[in-house]
Amino acid sequence: MPPYKKRKLSNEATEPASLQKKKATKDSRPAKTAPTPKAAQPEPADDGENSSDDAEEQVEDEGAGEDVAEADAEGEKTFADLGLTESLCDACTTLGFKKPTPIQRESLPVALSGKDLIGLAETGSGKTAAFALPMLQALLDKPQPLFGLVIAPTRELAYQISQQFEALGSLINVKCAVLVGGMDMVPQAIALGKRPHIVVATPGRLLDHLENTKGFSLRQLKYLVMDEADRLLDLDFGPILDKILRVLPFERHTMLFSATMNTKLDNLTRAALRNPTRVNISSSSYQTVKNLVQNYLFIPHKYKDIYLVSLLHSFAGQTAIIFTRTVNEAARIAFLLRALGRSAIPLHGQMNQSARLGALNKFRTGGKEILVATDVAARGLDIPSVDLVLNFDLPPDSKTYVHRVGRTARAGKSGVAISIVTQYDIEIFQRIEKALGKKLEEFATERDEVMVFAQRVGEAQRVAVQEMKAMHEGKKGGSKGKGISGGRAKKGGRRENMDAEEG
Repeated sequence: MPPYKKRKLSNEATEPASLQKKKATKDSRPAKTAPTPKAAQPEPADDGENSSDDAEEQVEDEGAGEDVAEADAEGEKTFADLGLTESLCDACTTLGFKKPTPIQRESLPVALSGKDLIGLAETGSGKTAAFALPMLQALLDKPQPLFGLVIAPTRELAYQISQQFEALGSLINVKCAVLVGGMDMVPQAIALGKRPHIVVATPGRLLDHLENTKGFSLRQLKYLVMDEADRLLDLDFGPILDKILRVLPFERHTMLFSATMNTKLDNLTRAALRNPTRVNISSSSYQTVKNLVQNYLFIPHKYKDIYLVSLLHSFAGQTAIIFTRTVNEAARIAFLLRALGRSAIPLHGQMNQSARLGALNKFRTGGKEILVATDVAARGLDIPSVDLVLNFDLPPDSKTYVHRVGRTARAGKSGVAISIVTQYDIEIFQRIEKALGKKLEEFATERDEVMVFAQRVGEAQRVAVQEMKAMHEGKKGGSKGKGISGGRAKKGGRRENMDAEEG
C-alpha cells in the first residue's frame, strides 16, 4: 500500500415559451381578455448591463483559455481514473460518491495538472467536490497551513463548503476555518491562530480579518477558489474582491466556478486567472437537470394562500422549500402554516446567524418539513431529500429561478418545482419560460377541492397577522432573538450588511 494512505496532515509540522391564455380555465381565473394592469406588472430585472436578464452576453474566449466540451457519456470513469490518490478515493466512497459527475469528470484532470480553471455548470452538479478534491491532493503532497482559500457569496454556503472539505479530508486530518459576517470576530481570529489548512470566507469578513487580525496573512497561499462567482458580483463584492486579490500571491492556482458566464464575470477572470481552461457542461445558461419536473399554477392573486395550503396537502409527508420575495412574507407564511399545524420554519437575511444555521439544521435533519425562505437559500445550499420547491412569489429574474428550483432533484434524485403565477406575474413568467427554452405544463387542480381549505386558511391568516404585529412590536421595543425572525442581526458596517445578503 502506498505510504500516503496513512499520512496525516499536521498543523504543527509545517504550521422560461409564453403563458398561453387558453390556460385560464373555469376555476375563477382571470378572464382571457382582461389585460394585466401596467402598474401591477413587475419591472424587468436590470443587472446594470442589460435591460433583460435573458439578454446576458455570452462571453467568447479570446485566446485567454481553451474550451473543454461536454463529456461523452461513453465509458464511465472512476475517481481513481481521473488521478485521485487512494485516500481521497476512499473518502469519496465513504461519502457515497459512486462516480464522478460531469463537472468533476471534466475539471479534475485539469485542476490536478495545476492549470487555472473556469468551471461552468448548473446548480446541484457537484461543483464543491470538483474544486475541493484537487486542493486536498495538492495539500497532501505539500502540507502547509493557510494552503487554500475559498470565497463564497453567502454565510450558509461557506459553512457547507467547510463541512465538505472536512468530510473529504477526514482521512488526512484537514482543518478548516470559516470567516463570515454576523458572528464574533474573536473566535474566528483564534481559529486563524491555529493555522488551519483551508480558509472558507465571505468577502467582507475576510477583508476585515486581513486588515485587523494581527498575524493573519495569505502571502503563502497556494490555491484560491471563487465559488458562485456570478453571485459574488451580483452582490457588488467587486471592489472588495479587488482589495483581496491585491494581497494574494501572484504565483498561485486559481479556480472560478459559476452557473453562468457574463461580461462582469469575464472581467474578473481576466484579473484573477492566468490562461485558464474553461470547462462547460451546461448547454444553456438557464439549464435545469433532466429529472426535475417543473409546473406552474395560474390563479387569482387573492387565492394564493389557499392554493398554497392545497398544494402542500397534495404533497403531504414530503419536504418542501417555499420561496418568497420578501422577509415579511417569509415570516407571515411560516406563521400561517404553523397555525394550520404544519411544521414550518423561516429562513431570511434579517435573522441572526445562529438562528439561520439553526433553521437550516432543523430542516436538514427532518425536525421541520417545510422551509419558508427568501433568496438567501436559493444559491448553492445542498439540502438532501428536498421533494418539492414552491415559488410562492416568482423570482425577479430567470437566473434566480434556476437556482431556486435547483434546491431539489439533486445528485441524481427526482424532484418537483411548482410556481404560483397570478395575473400580475404574466410578463416575468413569460421571460422565465423563454430563458428555459420550453413551455411549462400547468399543475392540475380542481377549484372545488382547493376551496375546501378556505375557511381554515382564513382563520390562520388572522393568527398570522397577530403574530406579525407582535413580532414587529418586539423589534421596535428592542428585543433580541424574539419571534419567528430570530431577532435582528447585529449592526455592522457595509461589509457586514452585504454578507447578510438581502432577503
